Amino acid sequence: MTPVTTAQELCPLFKALADPRRLEVVLALAAGERCVCELTEQMGVAQSKLSFHLKVMREAGLLDSRVQGRWIYYRLRPEAIAELGDWLERLQTTAPSKAQSCC
Repeated sequence: MTPVTTAQELCPLFKALADPRRLEVVLALAAGERCVCELTEQMGVAQSKLSFHLKVMREAGLLDSRVQGRWIYYRLRPEAIAELGDWLERLQTTAPSKAQSCC
């Protein structure tokens, strides 16, 4: 991923995060890779519903997955998290704290 990220490139990431259930998934995966069965149990949600959210997040580039046996394991993509963090940090450091006078 490039160091300078455009709004158009970030849009899918923010869209994927714009759901409370998906934010729960991010928090659950912050501790490391998890199996779908673990996530469904921890979050108290049906596997079909969770799978939909995981698919959206994977397609946006927030998650990686791997298959082991009959289970799929998900993990956060560090590059995507870093990209979001870098953008937010640039926003914080470049945003003026006070508006310029109009007159």
